[in-house]
Amino acid sequence: MNPFVDLFKTPWFWSAFCGWTLAQCIKMTVDLVRTGRLDLSYLVSTGGMPSAHSALVSGLATAIGLTEGFGAPTTMLAVCLAGITMFDAAGVRNAAGHQARILNKLLDELFHEHRLNESRLKELLGHTRLEVFVGMLTGILVAMLVVSRWPAA
Repeated sequence: MNPFVDLFKTPWFWSAFCGWTLAQCIKMTVDLVRTGRLDLSYLVSTGGMPSAHSALVSGLATAIGLTEGFGAPTTMLAVCLAGITMFDAAGVRNAAGHQARILNKLLDELFHEHRLNESRLKELLGHTRLEVFVGMLTGILVAMLVVSRWPAA
């Protein structure tokens, strides 16, 4: 049996993947309702409600905890990974997005007063705490559903 294929046969993979996918699809659907057009770039975008990164790592940590026990070293490792990822999403990447907005405003002012090449920075990099929290809840709920439906070994 191919060990790589075994990855796709675990509730851990499917909890993480489905958590991320659901969060990205929610963002895409909200934008579709808001704008009336389907933007598939939301499937790979960063930022927005809910945080797909938070959903992925929370889904993984929850699935590992539910199957291996919440006191297991692998669960502790997954919980630490989730914590670092969510802290980064709400902290460092959010601050970088704020800086990008300020720099883009400066570029707009400079561009309109002078003839310069306008190159914009991506502003939606991180998340608010609420977006991270909702992403975390999404991941936890998806993992609980996946693990509860997973065939017993």
